[in-house]
Amino acid sequence: MMIHFILPGDNLENIAEKIRLENPVYLKEFHNQHCLKEDFIVDDLVPGKKLLLPDFTKIKTYNDKNDAPFKSPELNPKIVFNPIGFNEKFKTTIKESSINDAKTIDKSFSYIASLQWIKNELGEHLFHFTKDQFSNRNNTKMESLAIESMKYLYPIEVFVNVKGEILRTALKKQTLNNFNQIKEKLLDFFPDKYAEIYLEEFEYAALNPDIFDQRMKEDWFLKSYFSSFRNPFENGKSFFELYLEKTVLNIQQTAKLTDNKEEILLHQTLKNKEENQDDFTGNLSVSKNNGMIRSLNAVYSYKEFSVSYSTEFSIVNI
Repeated sequence: MMIHFILPGDNLENIAEKIRLENPVYLKEFHNQHCLKEDFIVDDLVPGKKLLLPDFTKIKTYNDKNDAPFKSPELNPKIVFNPIGFNEKFKTTIKESSINDAKTIDKSFSYIASLQWIKNELGEHLFHFTKDQFSNRNNTKMESLAIESMKYLYPIEVFVNVKGEILRTALKKQTLNNFNQIKEKLLDFFPDKYAEIYLEEFEYAALNPDIFDQRMKEDWFLKSYFSSFRNPFENGKSFFELYLEKTVLNIQQTAKLTDNKEEILLHQTLKNKEENQDDFTGNLSVSKNNGMIRSLNAVYSYKEFSVSYSTEFSIVNI
């Protein structure tokens, strides 16, 4: 038996964590079985009073019961990936802000993302991905050119593995075969030398499979929707890596309890959050039936030199 003098801010949960007792309810049970009558704990811990702690052998006995709350099936969901027949649209919104010397610059835009399952072949699922209905644009000529250029490339082929993790992206063969005609149409729509320069670069990136794949994997929708968030849970937690803004983030994921029998709610944070480090939070609603995301909201912030950047990304099934 050990003795702990209760400090301000102490609770059963944080004391149990320190002594590696999985279920904090046994702290109160053990103490009340061995303490004097006047030291009996009814509700909250009282700073300054003694708390009797179980020794390592007793802690192991408690842990062997395997009944800690974080071990419940609800907090350790098995997220399937069964996208066969999936064909959905999502309202997608991105809000970006930067703060430099108390000056804030905000911009936001939205679009409709379409995701359609095509087939499963050799252990890979093929999806078609399309963006449309862009809003809140700056309506500059170059922005219009960029959007129109990409529209001619859709739908884009997206290949994912059996866990729902993105493998590669590619243009359809038909798009590649018709690329010269696509470029000619764009030059007709945007007949100036700057558009011609842009389209030369656009052609190089589109027709180079490695460059095209790399750029598409940087798309916020694709890298969020087809991340490794389905990794198995253990003791109420799951871990995976997420690549954002050229940085690999180590994400810790927990499940939330819900009365909805058709969905799984997930909360994501950085595994190790330190002062002045990047920050990330995410909340997902996932279908229990097929493991596909219904809604997602994520906020990522970081600091580069003296400028603070923040991006909020959200998708909602419509």
